Amino acid sequence: MPIYSKEDILRIVKEQDVKFIRLQFTDIFGILKNVAITVEQLEKALDNKCMFDGSSIEGFVRIEESDMYLRPDTNTFAIFPWRPQTGKVARLICDVYNPDGTPFLGDPRHTLKRALQRATEMGYDTFNVGPECEFFLFLTDNEGNPTTVTHDNGGYFDLGPVDLGENARRDMCMALEEMGFEIEASHHEVAPGQHEIDFKYGDALSTADAILTFKLVVKTIAQRHGLHATFMPKPIFGINGSGMHINTSLFKDGNNMFYDEKDPLQLSQDAYWFIGGIMKNMRSIAAITNPIVNSYKRLVPGYEAPVYIAWSARNRSPLIRVPAARGASTRLELRCPDPACNPYLALSAILMAGLDGIQNKIQPPASTDKNIFNMTPEQREEEGINALPKNLDEAIEELEKSSFVKDVLGAHIFEKYIEAKREEWDEYKAKVSKWEIEQYLTKY
Repeated sequence: MPIYSKEDILRIVKEQDVKFIRLQFTDIFGILKNVAITVEQLEKALDNKCMFDGSSIEGFVRIEESDMYLRPDTNTFAIFPWRPQTGKVARLICDVYNPDGTPFLGDPRHTLKRALQRATEMGYDTFNVGPECEFFLFLTDNEGNPTTVTHDNGGYFDLGPVDLGENARRDMCMALEEMGFEIEASHHEVAPGQHEIDFKYGDALSTADAILTFKLVVKTIAQRHGLHATFMPKPIFGINGSGMHINTSLFKDGNNMFYDEKDPLQLSQDAYWFIGGIMKNMRSIAAITNPIVNSYKRLVPGYEAPVYIAWSARNRSPLIRVPAARGASTRLELRCPDPACNPYLALSAILMAGLDGIQNKIQPPASTDKNIFNMTPEQREEEGINALPKNLDEAIEELEKSSFVKDVLGAHIFEKYIEAKREEWDEYKAKVSKWEIEQYLTKY
């Protein structure tokens, strides 16, 4: 990621004929928000003097305490490549501050910064993260509204003419590269209309910013192709859903602290403890990594989604997998998160769960090297393999009773998040579904 000063940005904006700047931030659910300013207001914004009303943002503040300030992170400056070549549009991702100059405790980006500070205090200087973002491309109707009709019948690694999303993916990759991404792979996924674009790992804060940018680019380019891109985890019954596997590693003084060549699996004690911490806290953080009602319709056996809290270096059915690469590339892959999560909160929860394991020396159980999906409930119970929450309601209950997660998120986000998710679940329970109509309307 380039490093920009205030002067760099003012110069680039003038040289590139940028006319508008979007100051971006997220609510507690990771939904991207922005305040658009003209280039004439940019210097004021870079001096941290841009104010906005936070009372209308989910999980922020009450109307009587609504004034908030945006502080742009100059290193997130990027020009949108799909906007006009004259009068261009750029963006800056911002931290949210209170009028008294203190960080706003409801800002998810600040939550991740606090978690990273905790890692620093424990002696780790970098928490690297590599996400694998899956998404669907759907056709739109005559009015441009999204349908759930897939644009192709392709399968894993298929290509054109079967994969009709190939052109859209190519343009997405080109736009992402223009915005500073290093694209590593792009391919059709298992389900019809499902795709994946992988970009190079980075430090956790940069990667969380990148995930939000990635989703914006994918949706924007899809729209230009007459398609609708969705990161909804399970938009269609009967086929695979979309996950966002998270690859993680901790570094100190340039050394990967998850690697130990003397260990039979070449994993360090820190790596084992990190696994132990995630396994211990996974049910408590599930409402963060898998945050919506629909998330749990992906997390059912039969569609390769990880449901069982176990780990392995040899198969993909457990929740945590250790990919084959070793040395500096040693990493742990958490397979349950989905792209509906707020990346700042999800990475905070994953990091702090792992650090909890290291700090308290939580040794994980033995590696589970057989296919958990083929085991009977009795066999899973015998081996002590627990499952993720079955639905959002159960996940909220696990979250609500966790003092650990309250410490990770801070009281403000913790309470607002639970309140909002309870409302979401209650509204879902009260709705009459298409399935109910089909099953009961003529029967009773």
